[in-house]
Amino acid sequence: MKKLFALVLAAALMLGCTALAEENTFNWEEIAPQVEAMGLGGQFYTFEEIAVKIFIPDGFVDAAVPDDSHIGYFQAEDGSTVGVMYVPADGMDLDTYASKLEGVGAADIEKGVLNGMPCVTYEMPEKKAINIAFATEAGYILEAYCGPINSEEEKVPAGIILASIQPYTEEAE
Repeated sequence: MKKLFALVLAAALMLGCTALAEENTFNWEEIAPQVEAMGLGGQFYTFEEIAVKIFIPDGFVDAAVPDDSHIGYFQAEDGSTVGVMYVPADGMDLDTYASKLEGVGAADIEKGVLNGMPCVTYEMPEKKAINIAFATEAGYILEAYCGPINSEEEKVPAGIILASIQPYTEEAE
């Protein structure tokens, strides 16, 4: 397994989760009880227009988005950020997108399934960020990232944040 999926797996195992259906498949339902038990407070932020939600830990505030591609941006006092953005992809699928990432300096590119959604994970070493990308029905790539990751301690919360991304429906709330 590559780094990011290994990171999410390590976070899950640190939290006491042992039941993963298959390699590179993760489900928030398996991690959520342990996140609660470790006292990591926060709440889900919902992007109703794209029917996705993401867990944002306490200490992060909803900040002004840095550009038009972002649909959400959260920042902590220490400068850590969580961003959610659209990337114009001209209708390319995740396989094509993953191959294009190599040309822009991405590392540890890996395909998987997160909360039932096919995804690609990767790192951007020069930004010290970990990223996850999903293809949308509208022909865009939806990405979320956490960074900068400056220490091993920061990897677990970042892995938890990214592992929380899941479909949102009003009925489930």
